[in-house]
Amino acid sequence: MKKILGPMRRAIQQFHMIENGDRIAVGLSGGKDSIALLAALARYQKFAPVQFDLEAVTIDAGLDGMDFSPLITYCHDIHVPYTILKTSIATVVFDIRNESNPCSLCARMRRGALHNLCRKLKCNKLALGHHADDAVETFFLSLFYEGRINTFQPVTFLDRKQITLIRPLVFVNEKDIVYNSKCQSLPIIGSTCPADGFTKREDVKNFVAKLRTDIPDLNQKVLSAIQNPHPFVPWSTD
Repeated sequence: MKKILGPMRRAIQQFHMIENGDRIAVGLSGGKDSIALLAALARYQKFAPVQFDLEAVTIDAGLDGMDFSPLITYCHDIHVPYTILKTSIATVVFDIRNESNPCSLCARMRRGALHNLCRKLKCNKLALGHHADDAVETFFLSLFYEGRINTFQPVTFLDRKQITLIRPLVFVNEKDIVYNSKCQSLPIIGSTCPADGFTKREDVKNFVAKLRTDIPDLNQKVLSAIQNPHPFVPWSTD
């Protein structure tokens, strides 16, 4: 997992993501990114310069057909405690509210449940599996649909919850997860969400994928622009 561990360690060190004594919850959705993050952090834990604890957590939204038993087995095998919180989020979003834009409400409810679970488990940090492609796609999503230049931060402190969000895979390219033989052997749970694949994010993801055919280093260029402390040249008033 060299192509994952190297960039992950660089992000952890550059943004001071992990400190001695941290208790880190790793959000497991069942997808490839979150399980790859857990596997990488469990391996990093063995040679990290600081001591920290890991706890895997999943928010079960109540979607039909979701089976988390492979994740339970995997977490047991790598000796990471695993907690699944069952909720009725899917019922609220699809049946009670019948949302035309279900992803927005679902994401808010999931975040709230996840943050509360972290506090209950006494975790001071929450690690999310967002990678470099996610950062770039969020940048374009914000630009096209919100009219602003924005993306998520590698480290975010939630003052109300007293939890720090960290994204250790922010420098990892998605292809290095998808085509990684070690990751391919990890248990991945397919989503049964009826909105999966029919979102604005999916449209932007397809758009960015086309851009990458002409600009192979698109991720590096966009991430460099995002990190530039002086990104704008003032408009001339002449």
